[in-house]
Amino acid sequence: MPPIIWLAIAIVAGVAAYLVGWTAWVGYQARETRDRNAERYLQWRGRADRTPRTSTREGMTNDERRRIYGGAALAVLAVVALLAFFAGS
Repeated sequence: MPPIIWLAIAIVAGVAAYLVGWTAWVGYQARETRDRNAERYLQWRGRADRTPRTSTREGMTNDERRRIYGGAALAVLAVVALLAFFAGS
């Protein structure tokens, strides 16, 4: 395969990895921040639950986890294609 095709694959896969993975990560972080802010607000108003909890953290949803893994796979593909570009040129 000509090296320019490997470069095009690397660029497309890198952009796709960014779009897929970064949006999932930002959504996860925003939800965590929103949950922390809601808990702080309830504490400030005096309406928070008095029973001690270990954590209110939910973690990633299955969709977010799947998108992060997909973004990582696309990033690996981009690196492999970039290495093939350098090896072929």
